[in-house]
Order: sequence, then C-alpha cells, then structure tokens
Amino acid sequence: MNILNTKETIKESCIQFGTSGARGLVEQFTANVCAAFTHAFITSIQNQFNFKQVAIGIDNRPSSSAMAQACAKAIQQLGLEAIYYGVLPTPALAYTSMQDNIPCIMVTGSHIPFDRNGLKFYRPDGEISKADEQAILNATAEFEAITDLPELTINDKAAVQYVERYTSLFNNQMLAGKRIGIYEHSSAGRDLYGPMFEALGAEVIALERSDEFVPIDTEAVSEADKQKAKRWSKEYNLDFIFSTDGDGDRPLVADENGDWLRGDILGLLCADAMNIEVLAVPVSCNTSIESCERFNHVTRTKIGSPYVIAEFDQLLKKYISVAGFEANGGFLLGSDTTVNNKIIKALPTRDAVLPALMLLAAAQKKSIYDLVSVLPQRFTYSDRIQNFATEKSFAIISEAKENPTAFFSKIGFVDVEPISVDITDGLRVTLSNNDIIHLRPSGNAPEFRCYAESNNMKRSQEIVIEILKYLLLIGKKGF
Repeated sequence: MNILNTKETIKESCIQFGTSGARGLVEQFTANVCAAFTHAFITSIQNQFNFKQVAIGIDNRPSSSAMAQACAKAIQQLGLEAIYYGVLPTPALAYTSMQDNIPCIMVTGSHIPFDRNGLKFYRPDGEISKADEQAILNATAEFEAITDLPELTINDKAAVQYVERYTSLFNNQMLAGKRIGIYEHSSAGRDLYGPMFEALGAEVIALERSDEFVPIDTEAVSEADKQKAKRWSKEYNLDFIFSTDGDGDRPLVADENGDWLRGDILGLLCADAMNIEVLAVPVSCNTSIESCERFNHVTRTKIGSPYVIAEFDQLLKKYISVAGFEANGGFLLGSDTTVNNKIIKALPTRDAVLPALMLLAAAQKKSIYDLVSVLPQRFTYSDRIQNFATEKSFAIISEAKENPTAFFSKIGFVDVEPISVDITDGLRVTLSNNDIIHLRPSGNAPEFRCYAESNNMKRSQEIVIEILKYLLLIGKKGF
C-alpha cells in the first residue's frame, strides 16, 4: 500500500491557485494530484460542515473525465458518496450543491487552452475563499495512491434544476417572436441553452458546435468570432446571440447587429433590470457603472470572484439587494432577489444565464442597441499576450509602478501623464486626457493582459495594441 501526503503531492505538482481555482497543465493533474486536492479540500472543511456526499461536474475538455474519476475515487476513500453530474455549467453544479448543502468540485480550466485544466472547489455555502485556498495547500492529510478509477453514472438533477431556476421566473412566451442563435462550440452548457430559450418561446438556431475544445475568452473576443457574429446575425436574421466560455460561467452575448457586448456593460444592464441596490465589481470594470448613477453604491475589488464575494459580506451588513459582476460578464447574485414577483435565490458565483435573460427581459420595449447607447459612452477594450513568462510580467509591473510617467512615456504616451494610480490589482492608471490603462498578469495562465478605457472604441483599441506591441518587443529581447 502506497501512502501519499496531500501537501507534498500538491507541492511536487507545482500547481497553484489562480484567480479562479487551481490551474495547471494537464500532465500535472495526475490521478494522485487530483486525489490530493480532493482529500485536502474535504478534510479542510469537515470540521465546519456536516455532509455525506460530494458533487462533481466537468467541462468538455478531453482530460476532464479522468480527472473527475480520480476526484470521485478520493471521495470514496473518505467514506463519502460522489454524485456525478457530468458535463454541465459550473453555476449549475454550484447551485444544486448549495441547495443540497453539500460541497462540490468542478473539473474545468474555463477559457484557458485545452492542454491545461483545473479544479474549482465549493463549500456547502458556496465558492471557497482565498483563506480556504491556503488551507487546501497547507493540508497534510494522508491518502492511498490511486491505482484504479471508478466508473461514474451521470445524474441529471443539477442540469434540470439550473434550467428551472430561470424558466420559472418568466412567462413561457417572453421570447415569442425572437430568433436566438446559440454559439455552442464546446461550452459545458450547450445542451441546456437551446431548450431553455425555447421554453421561453424563442426560435433557436444552433451555431458551430465543435467536437474539439474551443478556449473562448469573453474578455478577449477574437476577430474571427466578431466576424462570425455579424455574419450569423445577418444570415439568420437573429435578435440575439448567446454563448459562454468553456465552463458556462461567463456569458458572451451579441445584440441585434451581431456586435458582442462587453461583459461589464452586460452586467450593468442586468443589475439595473433587477433593481439591485449596490454592487461589488473588480477594478478592471468600466467606469460607466458609477457614472450611470443607477446604483446606491459601487465597491471596487481585486480581480477574481473570491474578492467580489468577500465584499458581499460587508455590503449585506448595510444593504438588502447586493450583486456583482466581472469584466468577463460573469454575474454573481449576492442576495435573494425578486424578479417578476418571484424570489430568485442568491448564487454568489459567476453565472452566464441570468444576465442574458435579464437583458432580453429589458429589451422587450427597447432594442439592446438602444439600452447600451443611453449609457455613459465609455469604451473598454482588452487583449492579452499568451505564453508570456510570469516573471517578466511582474518585472514590467514593478517598473511601471516605480515610475508610471517614465514607463508610459517610453512606450509613446508623451503628450499625457498619469494623474492617478490604482494598484488594487496590477497597475491601473488614469491619464490626463481621461484615458485609463490597466496592466495585469493573468492569475490563471502565463499571460499578460492589458485593458484600456477611453471615450471611443478606436482609441481604446489603439492603446491596447500599442502597449502589447511594446511588451512583445521587450519580451523577446528579455527584460
């Protein structure tokens, strides 16, 4: 019998937590590493909660099924029952698990490339905190090495409950006459979305299902996907296009013209349609959230759902209706809320479906284009450099923080100067012409992200292109 230690096994794997879950290369997530994370997670919360079952879900990555089997084996080793919900969106798994008051594990790498994967952990009361992450990494439980993987039988309960959570809020003819395209690709929720929109009266057109994993990043939509949406909108006469990232917790929606909406603008419109009082949003979100003056208070946090959720605890001490969202569009409902005189329960984890449906509800009398156009016209754009060494990213951020004026002048911003600097997460600088530049290493992968906000989209794009071009150049030369 080969006995392993969770802390040693995890440390040897070199896998760490990013902004949303443990992430790494597929080859790092061996059966024993998956088991180590599972043992560490469960043992770290057993003294706080009483449960006999642990739920598991996966995305459509080729590696996810075997990882789930290893997690299930570890759960069985602990004398607990593993409930396997198969391929489904992360928020669907989280919602049902919270209702059943049991923990769950989602096997997903979200939007990162298919050669990588990850694990997301939820306590019975919701998404784990940063403190919980450290408890998992520091756990020293012992477990038997994995030598065989169990067969898993899919339970459809979570998928059914997730769809009912939303269809029960609206009249079954709310979307009558609407033509909605579902960009399915390899999304974990692709088998749920079409029937859900049809149940609300829409005519659904399935678009581009893929047998290979497609790493859709809702914060950095590719030019090819932008052109696809415009073509689909015209070809099929669509009123709306809906898609998500790989695990279905970040939405990607397009208006009547086939133009993808920025995730934070979608979140703003959703929160407004739900009459949310106060918001917690990451520092990278569009400043129109405050300037639109539709909310009593807005708190800015570090990037990552754990930070947004942590702020909910503070806001709920003063307010009744609380929510948040991220620049990637994932909407987090921090309190039970009323929609159409019906209670929708809190779901403090990223969700893609709620903002899409609330936008469609708001667009019953106005077009989506018109809903967006009446907002303060601040335009954000973002992009990333992939396969960019993390140590280089931090070296660049360090130099920029030390002397922002000199740093941005070197890139070419000579006619403006920084007038305010925010180091909540990375470096976010407001320039004297009111443009905003935000530089940040990714917390999930070796990537460097650049966000820009300006009074017109062309200028935002130019800023990002100019900065990333410079960073690519010094990245090749060595920093």
